[in-house]
Amino acid sequence: MTLRLPAADGTLRTYRPRTDPLPPAPGAPLVSRTVLAAAHVVADPYADVSPDSPAAVDWDATLAFRRHLWSHGLGVAEAMDTAQRGMGLDWDGAAELIRRSAAEAKAVGGRIACGAGTDQLTGGTLAEIRAAYEEQLAVVEEAGARAILMASRALAAGAAGPEDYLEVYGHLLRQCAEPVILHWLGPMFDPALEGYWGSTDLDTATEVFLEVVAAHPDKVDGVKISLLDAGREVGLRRRLPLGVRCHTGDDFHYPELISGDEQGFSHALLGVFDPLGPTAARAVRLLDTGDVQGFRALLDPTVELSRHLFQPPTRFYKTGVVLLAWLAGHQSHFTMVGGLQSARSLPHLARAYELADGLGLFPDPALAEERMKTLLSLYGVTR
Repeated sequence: MTLRLPAADGTLRTYRPRTDPLPPAPGAPLVSRTVLAAAHVVADPYADVSPDSPAAVDWDATLAFRRHLWSHGLGVAEAMDTAQRGMGLDWDGAAELIRRSAAEAKAVGGRIACGAGTDQLTGGTLAEIRAAYEEQLAVVEEAGARAILMASRALAAGAAGPEDYLEVYGHLLRQCAEPVILHWLGPMFDPALEGYWGSTDLDTATEVFLEVVAAHPDKVDGVKISLLDAGREVGLRRRLPLGVRCHTGDDFHYPELISGDEQGFSHALLGVFDPLGPTAARAVRLLDTGDVQGFRALLDPTVELSRHLFQPPTRFYKTGVVLLAWLAGHQSHFTMVGGLQSARSLPHLARAYELADGLGLFPDPALAEERMKTLLSLYGVTR
């Protein structure tokens, strides 16, 4: 069997899918690294909503996907940008997601951390921004989950300089019930976060970020760096206080950052581990045994797919993530909250399928092939 896949130049080429399925590999939690997959939400395809309506979520399918990740020993980073926070999923929907997912994690023994931000605001004073953070932190803490302090669009817009970041984050960290993960999300993921930590100069911003951590090391479990700059992450990682973990959010350089060097390594909190979950778990289990070479042999080939999914505009990587979840059989449709399934071109989606198939990521290659043919036919590609 073959498919005719569209290329970026408008031509069609023949592709022969592989036939061997992804072997199931559920297992116990990983040991040598903390690995959190930022998980997507599954839209309700039958809901009569418009792109700017509150998200209609298929809760059963959404929670089933989290059980899939937990079954492989991965943790879940919940209600993050992968779940379309600020791109279709509003705070009310995110709060419901946090409550439901945290309860499910407790029921099945899964590890979970949840994003707390300020997306109930479009702007505001520093006092209003602090209050918005506090509201979301309360929801996460009441759900029994670890909090991830997400970057705030409102704070990026309203802060006068570094001192405002120091004041807001210091206020929040002093009152957190448990240590949190601090999240630095770069503007390639969200243009509204340009100049976060009070400066567009990354060296200056890094110093402010590290000052926040150094002032409250007992309240910072870890940091999550999403700048797509491996050298900067390594430099920052080496300056963290003892006991504060660095979680890479670098979807371009994660194999080398997770494997580490003679001075340390990064843990992981990655959106690309949504589609790569089983493969990532197998790779880290090799790392658990000290087999760095085997870890890299499994994970290095996945970088081409990740770079494709996260190509500019990077924030639309969620479209490829949900496509692969549909092709892999984790959901029955390719529909996204906010209508975001239209955010990538057909050639982009076709290449994502080809790369994922080449890696053997699909548990049922025949199902993935048939679904890809359905998508192609909707765009007018004849068989």
